Amino acid sequence: MKGLVTLCLLVPFAAAAEVVDAGRAQFNYQMSCQGCHAPDGSGASAVPRMKDQVGMFLATREGREYLVRVPGSAVSALGDAELAEVLNWIVAEFAGDSLSVAFEPYTGQEVGLLRQRPLNEVVHYRAQLVAELANANLGDREE
Repeated sequence: MKGLVTLCLLVPFAAAAEVVDAGRAQFNYQMSCQGCHAPDGSGASAVPRMKDQVGMFLATREGREYLVRVPGSAVSALGDAELAEVLNWIVAEFAGDSLSVAFEPYTGQEVGLLRQRPLNEVVHYRAQLVAELANANLGDREE
C-alpha cells in the first residue's frame, strides 16, 4: 500500500521531472543515501533526519538548493536526472507534513547546475539555514 501511495505522489511529478520510476529511485536511495540517512530517512548518529523534516527546506530557494548542494548529493555518482528522481522520491516518501508549499519537482537540468557549486561548510550552512527557517516559522520541526 505504501508503494502505491508513493507512486500516486510521484505521478504528478512526471511532467516536470523527466522519467519517474519510483522503484529505481528507491533503489538509488538505498545504494547512495540509505547508509547514512537510514531506510526510513531517520538519519544515523550525526546525520540529519529527513523523515518529516525534509519538506521544510523546500520553502525557500536556499533550502531547495541545499538539498542538491550537500556533498552526498553534489558529488554522488548518480547522473543529474537520476539524482533529481531520487530527490523527488525523498520528498514524496519522507516529507510528510513538513512540506507546506506546492512542490515543484527537481529536474535533471536544475540538479546539474546546482551540483556544480557543492557546499564545503555543510554544518555551518545548515545551521544558518535552519535558523532562518525557524525565524520564518518554517523550521519548528527541526530536532
